[in-house]
Amino acid sequence: MVDVVRRGLGMRRVGHTGTLDPFASGLLVVLLGRATRLSPYLSALPKSYQGLIRLGVRTDTDDGTGAVLVSSDSWNGLSDADIGTAMATLTGRRLQRPPVYSAKKTDGERAYRLARRGRPVQLAPAEVEVTRFAFVDRVGSAVRFVADVGGGTYVRALARDLGEVLECGAHLETLRRIGVGGFSVEGATALEAIAAGQAEPQPPLEAVRHLPMLDIDQAERDAVVHGRPLPAGAVTASPVALVAAGRLVAIAVVQHDRLKPRVVFPDA
Repeated sequence: MVDVVRRGLGMRRVGHTGTLDPFASGLLVVLLGRATRLSPYLSALPKSYQGLIRLGVRTDTDDGTGAVLVSSDSWNGLSDADIGTAMATLTGRRLQRPPVYSAKKTDGERAYRLARRGRPVQLAPAEVEVTRFAFVDRVGSAVRFVADVGGGTYVRALARDLGEVLECGAHLETLRRIGVGGFSVEGATALEAIAAGQAEPQPPLEAVRHLPMLDIDQAERDAVVHGRPLPAGAVTASPVALVAAGRLVAIAVVQHDRLKPRVVFPDA
């Protein structure tokens, strides 16, 4: 995706804010030019998904691309209510075991690379937040769902864990990301349009609408673009977006009683 954007828009500095598995589709937020430095402020944004979970089959990758480890037809005895109740138990703040085939590092190497070489992989559980994991409908063993999750949550692991709660095994069959923070897939630019150079990038301010914002005047703007801090005043939240005349000037952090610029947009 990054390569397509680079070629289509003729830009060298391009970065994304969160990968999608190869079999998945949907929204990918991409940052351009100096805005790539905003990535740390977007990586933890909540994400929304819809997809399909296949009951009765557990795979080594927790999705449909992997080898089947266990299969069962015990899902036949489950009602829709049973499945919905089990999904509800997987919401809230909880520890989640990342998939073995993931980009998590162990001993300095990506876990999926070790797994592909047949090496044993032990990944420590990580705290995640799942605000919604809801049953939509099903056809046989195929369960359609929607999910809202915090940054770092693996939806593949949610599917795997659902199979464990229901004691029938499960894996993620399809996945589509439909939202990232305040961005939705309906408002995204199609890949074909980007490849044809027809994309209209949004200004950097749109990427940080979720942050506290502080309007500054021209004198304060001139100080910030030269890296000079501002009095924090009543500002206590950090980081904060500094805005002048409707344009993002900088991301700043509160240090003692000062607002220290971290990422600056001098052309704002």
